[in-house]
Amino acid sequence: MSKIKQIFTNFRVVIALFFLVATVIAIYPNPFREGAAIRSVVPNSSAAIAGISSPVANAAPMSREFIAYINNIRIKNSDDYYNVVNSLKPNITVQIRTNKAVYKLIAPETTMPNSNVLDLGIRIYDAPTSNIRKGLDLQGGTRTILKPEANATEDDISMTIDSMKQRLNVYGLSDVVVKQISDLSGQKYVLIEIAGAYEDEVRQLIAKQGKFEAKIANDTIFIGGKDITYVCRTADCSGIDPNTGCNKVEDRWYCRFRFSVSLSPDAAQRQANATQDLAVVPGTDQGYLNETLDLFLDNQKVDSLNIAEELKGKAVTDVAVSGSGAGSTKDEAIYDSLKNMKRLQTILITGSLPITLEVVKTDSISPMLGEEVLRNTFLVLFVAILTVSIILFGAYRKPRIAGIIMLTGISELVMTVGFLTLIGWNIDLAAIAGLITAVGAGIDDQIVMTDEALHGERRKVFNWKEKIRNAFYIITGGFFTNLVAMFPLLFAGAGILKGFAITTIVGITIGILITRPAYAEVIQVILKD
Repeated sequence: MSKIKQIFTNFRVVIALFFLVATVIAIYPNPFREGAAIRSVVPNSSAAIAGISSPVANAAPMSREFIAYINNIRIKNSDDYYNVVNSLKPNITVQIRTNKAVYKLIAPETTMPNSNVLDLGIRIYDAPTSNIRKGLDLQGGTRTILKPEANATEDDISMTIDSMKQRLNVYGLSDVVVKQISDLSGQKYVLIEIAGAYEDEVRQLIAKQGKFEAKIANDTIFIGGKDITYVCRTADCSGIDPNTGCNKVEDRWYCRFRFSVSLSPDAAQRQANATQDLAVVPGTDQGYLNETLDLFLDNQKVDSLNIAEELKGKAVTDVAVSGSGAGSTKDEAIYDSLKNMKRLQTILITGSLPITLEVVKTDSISPMLGEEVLRNTFLVLFVAILTVSIILFGAYRKPRIAGIIMLTGISELVMTVGFLTLIGWNIDLAAIAGLITAVGAGIDDQIVMTDEALHGERRKVFNWKEKIRNAFYIITGGFFTNLVAMFPLLFAGAGILKGFAITTIVGITIGILITRPAYAEVIQVILKD
């Protein structure tokens, strides 16, 4: 039987090849993929009305919908998307063809923040070329660390995290990580990572408790989340108020928004009780009561609404909520008004957070930084592999051994990344450091095995199985040493080192269970006469 046949029919080698193929399938590499992937869709936007929806949270990158054509113009990346959208005129029909469907929408008059590009309500990024999930360090975005109030319990923090996830989901964001972390002293924090560049109101949304109350003469009528059964977010019952619209006062524009909500029967009855003894303001054509419905957000009054005369003493479940926005231009005022409306709708749906949070740190990470890190990482890995290959060739004078050691190391790297992809773990800077550590430990173990196989006779060990067994004693000791060293890092450093620890543990475990046994069989076949 030839050596090649011996290698590829060996049970341990077959297992290693099976896992290698399975992890490559999980990674699903496609370097030639083009398009602008949909990261999220703004609720009540032109895109949302047309039927385009945000991807499911934590969906595999390669399963995400991406834009291929806009008005039959090929979209290869995010730059192409913005160039085409920048050429669009307001109120024209736009056809968007994705890999899943064709949509028709009306281009709005509003533009994206800090730009002249029409805001279709789609947040995009270059279509991913694999299922590898990039962490914030590599794809860019916003990272915020929040400190709960001093008397917050574990249940309070858990409920807050659930509420924040719901709040961000309602807001239309999908690439979001919300989790609890802690530092070395045991202080608990809430970490939020939002991929991509998002507006300031999103940062405010995650930091504010969002306590909403509607009062009549200091009597609370309804509370956001608790007493709200339905909040309209479609164009037919929400948007810029058609009765007042936008007006210019001196050098500023002001626009009012309006949307309908449905109250619980208890809240409707409280409104009836609060209005039954109110008087009608004399001299008004509209017929308003002498008290207003005051809206408070985080104990700050944000608006006062007149109460129509016909609502006096009636338990009405359908009411309208309004507010305003401002800007130096009409478009800015419309955008600010709709932004405030969307934030208020989100809080009315999800309610206030159980506890107050203090912003400890906020970082905005440029995607350009991540691209630079990836380029440098690949360059360093290439130089390291080349250097190690040269050293191994010089040490053993056997090109086959050096080649197999490097191929095994690369296979171990692919298996580790594939496994992390399967469990949905993000690859960030800490994970990259863990990958390098795991692969380095793997190559070191293979060198130990090779040296034992070549020079075991010096220690009067002539049996192949005994040589490999001696090598595995050393390797197993190293594995458990690394495992013990990594385990404390799972709970240290405010969670920052967790990615490093998990990646390293996964890498060395795959090595000791899959790649080392396969390498032992291969090296035995090659060196045997």
